[in-house]
Formats: sequence, structure tokens, C-alpha cells
Amino acid sequence: MLGLACETSSRDCMQSMYIWKALPNWAARLTVGGGMNILGVDIGGTNLKFRTQQQEEIIKVPSGPKMTPEVMMSAIKKHTAGWKYDRVSVGFPGPVIHDKPLLEPHNLGKGWVHFDFKKAFGNKPLKFLNDAAMQAMGSYKGGRMLYLGLGTGLGSAMVVDGAVQAMELAHLPWRKRKTYEDYLGKVGLERYGRKKWEKNVLNVIELMSTAMEADYVVLGGGNAKLVTKLSEKVFLGSNDNAFKGAFLLWQHEKK
Repeated sequence: MLGLACETSSRDCMQSMYIWKALPNWAARLTVGGGMNILGVDIGGTNLKFRTQQQEEIIKVPSGPKMTPEVMMSAIKKHTAGWKYDRVSVGFPGPVIHDKPLLEPHNLGKGWVHFDFKKAFGNKPLKFLNDAAMQAMGSYKGGRMLYLGLGTGLGSAMVVDGAVQAMELAHLPWRKRKTYEDYLGKVGLERYGRKKWEKNVLNVIELMSTAMEADYVVLGGGNAKLVTKLSEKVFLGSNDNAFKGAFLLWQHEKK
């Protein structure tokens, strides 16, 4: 298993680059008694999910267009009353730079760009990154991996030799003046039906994996399970992978 060393560039164009290094026994250091307890938060367009690495249960709260950062924090504080954690990792459905959202999310409420997340979490040490990058970190098995998140929207990230980079493929134009997310997101599934939606997903997997020269592709998100015709180089990711990525972010940190 690979460990993680977080090294971010000072340039604005390098929005979410993390470099991984081999580190033995990382899992033992991040479990009960390992010196820290991390709260992982996965913000989705349909659900908000969170847990610490010292508990198995994932708390799930509906999100959507009415989910503002204030609403999110209210839900987190309600469900985590009495929890003890000293670090926070947040996966956000949009571009992130220097631990802050760069743009407002497409499938949530407004007010994310200027919200003070560190203050909201009691000034605890905070790492804030793109949700697809966090999921990709937890899914990575080596080599060149393309991650595609099939949920309310379309998340994407690439991991090459241990370096993960979030991508914004979702809103690039694809067909008939519509974007990849228009076809592969929840709206596309509802508009075209499961059979045609799956065909579009498979076409995009082939297109993107060829363009990115990926060794393999991991599919995540709530609708990934609807893809049944998987080639030998395409795999379904676990729902826990986002939290694995959230915990890996702190591997080289000391309490």
C-alpha cells in the first residue's frame, strides 16, 4: 500500500497536486491509538457524508440545491456532537485551490467560495480538495489511473505514479452543445434512460482512457453500480474510498 506526502505548488494553476511516497504501516498509524482522529467529509450533489477513521458508520445527510456551507456545517455539528477529532479533510465537488473552492458548485447552493471553513471547524487543521481527487487517492493501486465519478454530476481525476490531479472534464463540450456531465450525470441518466446512459459512459471511458493513456479506470459515485459492461481494465470503486483518501492526506503529519 502506498502512503501519501502532500506537496502543493504555489502556482495557482496547480490546483490540487499531491505526491505519494511509500510508507510502511500507514494504516496502523491512522487507526485507533495512532495519534490522531481525522474527520472525513465528502460533499456530494445528492448526499453529504462524513465519518472519522475511528468509526465504521458513515453519516449521510441529503444535500442538493439548498445545501449551502452554513446548512452543511449545521448538519455536521448536529451529528458530530460529542465526537472528538483533531483534523479535517473535506472533498468538494468543484475546483479547489489552496484549500479553498475556486468556483461555486453546480449542484449545490451558493456561498462556498468565500466561506471560512477553517473557522467553521473550530480552527482545526484542515485540508480541502476536490472530491474526485480524494476518491481517486483512496482508489489508487499504482501506475496510471483515471477516476470518473458518476453521481449527480461527473467527477474526474488522474493519478500518475502516485501524483493525483483533479480535472474538470465535466463541463467540457462533448456532443450537440452539451457537456460530458449533461450526458453522464444524473440529468443524463434521467433524460436518456439507463441503457443509452451506460452506452455513453462506456464511450467516454474509452475516449478518456485513450487520451490520458490510463492503465486502468476506476468508477465511483452513486451511479457507478449501474454500469454492468465493464472491460478488464475498468473497475468499480468502493464507497469507502473517499474516506481512505481523506485519511491518507494526513499520513505524514504528526499530532
